[in-house]
Amino acid sequence: MSLEALPEWLQPLWRDLRAREGRLPHALLFCGPSGSGKRLFAEHLARALLCQQRDAHGGACGQCPDCTWIASGNHPDFFTLIPAADEAVVDDEGEGGDGGKKEKAKSTQIVIDQVRGLQASLEVGAGGHAGGRRIVIVDPAEAMNTAAANALLKSLEEPNGLAMYLMLSHAPRRLLPTIRSRCQVIDFPRPDAAEAVEWMKRAGIVNPALLGFASGLPLAARELAAGPLQVSRQQLAADLSNLRVRDPLRLAADWEARLKAKGAAEAGFTTSVLLSWLQRWLSDGVRVAQGLSPRFFADHAAELQQLARGNGDAWLHCYREMNAHRPLAQHPLNQRLFLEEIALNLYRRLLTR
Repeated sequence: MSLEALPEWLQPLWRDLRAREGRLPHALLFCGPSGSGKRLFAEHLARALLCQQRDAHGGACGQCPDCTWIASGNHPDFFTLIPAADEAVVDDEGEGGDGGKKEKAKSTQIVIDQVRGLQASLEVGAGGHAGGRRIVIVDPAEAMNTAAANALLKSLEEPNGLAMYLMLSHAPRRLLPTIRSRCQVIDFPRPDAAEAVEWMKRAGIVNPALLGFASGLPLAARELAAGPLQVSRQQLAADLSNLRVRDPLRLAADWEARLKAKGAAEAGFTTSVLLSWLQRWLSDGVRVAQGLSPRFFADHAAELQQLARGNGDAWLHCYREMNAHRPLAQHPLNQRLFLEEIALNLYRRLLTR
């Protein structure tokens, strides 16, 4: 599998790391929000470090045996540590092969058995197939539960001279301090606005408002534009634009149905994401009420202007109430009642004057 080129705003970081290849530590911690390009960068770096014939820019040649192995997912010195839920597993036996039993949900954590399996693999042929580096990508590092993190910490404290860990984190504060202290932290840069807009145009993204919705991260905006979440976003914007004529209980039922639809969780549409998007809508309403332009739903500026004008305090109160609901979003005791409470709060705050 070939990799797309690194975007221009990551090129300075690439040149810096490649210039000090011989002085790189045994563990790097790449920090940045989802969509900042950490995984793409880590894949490029891993391939370059394992390549036998690098190109003029220090990148992988794509032709040598090492490049061929890593592209096919069979390199003996390249390992990934990710949650089971993120693994792309294809069941060649087709549906119904389990005799009608419900498939057990895959873990969203990196567990200790995975770390022990990695450590066992690293101990086999510890010098690498050609006496070179062995690369491990951990993504996201904060997905390790406590037992897994402590097990990996031992490897970081007593590193094998040939093993290099590329740790990726959306939320580095959730990592054990002892993990962070044993890594060199690298914060991923954001492109400036003009650079991001130009990249979006070249990528063929026709809705520039998605860049604001993705907090200025073009890669995240592209993923949103190309995937099913774009439809979910438009459905939510339509729901909220027409809140006055919607039954809040019926609206909550619709949200629940979308959250439980086949493929919704795999696409990333969860209760936590729904609440995050609701907060973005409310935040834009507060901005519009203050005479500012919407940041996240710029393509619905007219609807927000009509709804929020002269009603900024109510939108701000509603935003704060939504924030109080966030801790319960991942594990609501009753999802329907949870969504009904949210919809009723929206109705009471925004439509009752």
